[in-house]
Amino acid sequence: MSQLIINSFEEFEQHVGKELGVSAYHTITQEQVNLFADATMDHQWIHTDPEKAKAEGAFGGPIAHGYLTLSIVPFLWEQIVKVNNLKMMVNYGIESLRFAQPVLVGDEVRLNATLANITNLRGTIKTEMKVKLEIKGQRKPAFTANLVFLYHFQ
Repeated sequence: MSQLIINSFEEFEQHVGKELGVSAYHTITQEQVNLFADATMDHQWIHTDPEKAKAEGAFGGPIAHGYLTLSIVPFLWEQIVKVNNLKMMVNYGIESLRFAQPVLVGDEVRLNATLANITNLRGTIKTEMKVKLEIKGQRKPAFTANLVFLYHFQ
């Protein structure tokens, strides 16, 4: 796995329609799920009570919050692409988000990203990324989405 380096709009533009890369795998832990539950005040037993989730849940154990899996995108994204010469980058939107499969505690996930479109808005670059969060050993991804980022180059 190697990180793609982008220095300008023109370099970004060369990758439209192409896969930008895939992150390393990240293991979802019960501690991470519990900390996310504390931060979001979402303590549903399917996430935070491993014994009950194993005995009564539909998945054989606790699952990660869908929004936890979405929240690790910045961490995984930085492993795929490094954009230089920036004033700032802004998360602008998420389109067509679909949670396709739950992520169990202990699952390994990674981000796969393709540059779907890029627009130069008078110096601000709007990028549209097709992403999927893959689960190791599973055919279906945890989620798919179109992420929209704004890049302000220097």
